[in-house]
Amino acid sequence: MKILGLDSSGLVASVAIVEDEVLLAEYTTDYKKTHSQTLLPMLDELRNMIELDMESLDAIAIAAGPGSFTGLRIGAATAKGLGLALKKPLVEVPTLEGLAYNLWGTTHLVCPLMDARRNQVYTGIYEFVPEGSGRKLQTVEKQSAIDITEIIAKLNSIGREVIFLGDGVPVYRKVMEEQIKVPFSYAPSCNNRQRAASVAALGAVYFAQGKTVSAAGHQPEYLRKSQAEQEGKKF
Repeated sequence: MKILGLDSSGLVASVAIVEDEVLLAEYTTDYKKTHSQTLLPMLDELRNMIELDMESLDAIAIAAGPGSFTGLRIGAATAKGLGLALKKPLVEVPTLEGLAYNLWGTTHLVCPLMDARRNQVYTGIYEFVPEGSGRKLQTVEKQSAIDITEIIAKLNSIGREVIFLGDGVPVYRKVMEEQIKVPFSYAPSCNNRQRAASVAALGAVYFAQGKTVSAAGHQPEYLRKSQAEQEGKKF
C-alpha cells in the first residue's frame, strides 16, 4: 500500500510518501512562503528524489481541516486535482487527528492546539488505546473551535496527564500554564507541528478501513465560517 500525504492546513507545508509502514520520503517546511508557492514544487522534488511513479499510489491522504481557510483550499485543490488526474481515491484525515498521530504510542492524553484567532483554538483530545500488538488513536473530545479556557477546563475535569502540541501552544502558553491543574508537557520540535508523514500513516489505516472519498467529493472541514463570511452577515 502506497499513500501520498499532504498537509497545508496551517503554517507548515508538508508532503510525504508512506509505503507498507515505511516512510519513503517527507518534505516539510515552516517558512514565509505561501503554500501555493511550495506544495507542488515540494511534491515534484520528492517525486524525483525517490523516482516515484504517481500511478503506483493507492490513495492520497489530505489533512482535511480545520485550519487556515486558504491553506485548506490549496491542499484540497491539490489533492482533488491529483486524485482526478490519477483516478485515485482521497482519504480525509482530520487535521487534529493527524497532529495527535505525531505522538503515537504515548500513554498520556494528547491535546493539539491550532491558533484560530480571537482567543479561540482548533483543538481536540486524543489517546492511544491498546489494540492487538499495538495501539490505535481514539477520540476523547472531538475536534472543535472553542475558547482556550474551555479546553483547559475539560482537561482539568478529566484529570489525566496531557501533552500539548501545535502552533497554538506558543500563542496561549501563558494562559495554559496559569490555568492547567493536571501534569502536562510540550511535544518536542520534531513532532510539534503538522507532518504529512503522520497524515499518510493515519491515512493508510483509514484506507484499509475503507474510509475514502472520491476526488470530486472532497470538501475541507472548516468548523466555522471565515471572518469575511461572518462580517458579511452584518450587512
